[in-house]
Amino acid sequence: MLFSRNKSRLPSAEEALPGRDQPWFSLPERHQVLDAPVVTDDVPAGLEVAIFGLGCFWGAEEIYWRMEGVWSTSVGYAGGSTSHPSYDEVCSGMTGHTEAVRVVFDPSRVSYEQLVKTFFEVHDPTQGMRQGNDVGTQYRSAIYTTTPEQVEVAERLTKVYGEELAGRGLDPITTEVAPAPTYYYAEDYHQQYLAKNPYGYRCHANTGVPFPSDS
Repeated sequence: MLFSRNKSRLPSAEEALPGRDQPWFSLPERHQVLDAPVVTDDVPAGLEVAIFGLGCFWGAEEIYWRMEGVWSTSVGYAGGSTSHPSYDEVCSGMTGHTEAVRVVFDPSRVSYEQLVKTFFEVHDPTQGMRQGNDVGTQYRSAIYTTTPEQVEVAERLTKVYGEELAGRGLDPITTEVAPAPTYYYAEDYHQQYLAKNPYGYRCHANTGVPFPSDS
């Protein structure tokens, strides 16, 4: 029954798997690429947190750890009902979570606006519950905001990019923009996956449309 449901429909809180009270695995202390903490619940003063869902989190995390001004990244699960889920549970479609990247950045070196513009350019925000050949609720597009300023930027840039896509005859944006829910770190083998497996899978479905330069 777990794997027989429609994985492109979000489960209700009552339908979702119950999850766990505590994390059930440990994580390394240091980021394999950036040599910063992997778990960033305590963010140093002057830094900010951004959370994005843009398809398979392996390639998504790599994009952000390469950006100037990013201090740390991790991958995890967000936007669902199941507490401390496993990867298999998320992939079953029974948790409601999307695969997410948590980005801790220095706003004096890279703006949140630039992070959001990159988000729109490197995936396809029009595909609903999928990215390319990856189909399911865990691949949906999402921007989870952590400050009122981020809400304004995310909503404004979503509108601008949506208008750009519409002007080119493309479908409407399906990206969810919402306050950041609880973020659950993914298992160790997913963290910095492409640093450990350089020839691993990258899903970079995108529209091919650059963000308007005058926005």
